[in-house]
Amino acid sequence: MDDLRRMALFAEVVRHGSMSGAARAQGMSTSAVSQQMRALEQGSGVTLLHRSTRKLTLTDAGARFAEHCRAMVDAAEQARRQLTLAHDAPVGELRISAPVGFARYIAPALAPLLADHPGLTLRLLVDDALIDLIDARIDLALRAGRMPDSTYVARRLCSFAWILCAAPAYLHRHGTPQAPRELLAHQWIVLSRDGTALSFEMRRGEGEHESLRLEARITSNNQLSLQQMCLAGLGIALLTRADVDDDLRAGRLVQLMPEWQVPGIPVWAVTPQRDGQPAKVRHAVAALQAYLEAVPGASV
Repeated sequence: MDDLRRMALFAEVVRHGSMSGAARAQGMSTSAVSQQMRALEQGSGVTLLHRSTRKLTLTDAGARFAEHCRAMVDAAEQARRQLTLAHDAPVGELRISAPVGFARYIAPALAPLLADHPGLTLRLLVDDALIDLIDARIDLALRAGRMPDSTYVARRLCSFAWILCAAPAYLHRHGTPQAPRELLAHQWIVLSRDGTALSFEMRRGEGEHESLRLEARITSNNQLSLQQMCLAGLGIALLTRADVDDDLRAGRLVQLMPEWQVPGIPVWAVTPQRDGQPAKVRHAVAALQAYLEAVPGASV
């Protein structure tokens, strides 16, 4: 490392044409610069400078060496500019991981950012399984629900409201439940990776409270498939308002017992590190938060 510093200092001596000029530029004494030049020559065993009382001149070896030292300094300055650019402006590849159900929000949320910054590219990895952010070199992951303890950094973007839904055809066949306990008699479509039951709490107003555990007839590990099976009239499902707002407006689904609320599900932006976030990540998080907060059923 000392040799690299001396090489950079040698390039400055050549650029300024004197040790005193390089010393002023670097905030050093002339004698300190002279000592570093001698150390560089002694370490290489090659004379780089001819010294006289009036001026410095380069030896042939020194002239060739100076070209490479200058190139090294220029490369270091370019690297520093790239770091500054990464900190200040969104550039480079942005790698995002998201569950299948969240992928639909990525394009509208990030379209303005990508349009405004042509030096920014996007790689979107869509998977309901939890991806190791470090192994997959993920810059930013969207996740929902309770965050497990980890070394990752999670920033809450918003919360999505859960609602109970069923297709009109299902309700025509099985009737419309009017109270929480009536839900126990119905067929359920449940998001599950390792079980067949759905447990949740319902509240109405300030005081009423019900805790339910419902056995599923159909389970899936994918939220989108639950929505499709619910639309097909196969049962009742607990879905986010954000996912089914269009279906509710079109009459393809019906919200059940809207006076009863189920606690919402938090949505997180997860990054592998806390400090030194590049601009592409900071801007993406801000764009996603602004978009998701405006989605039907979302709350801050």
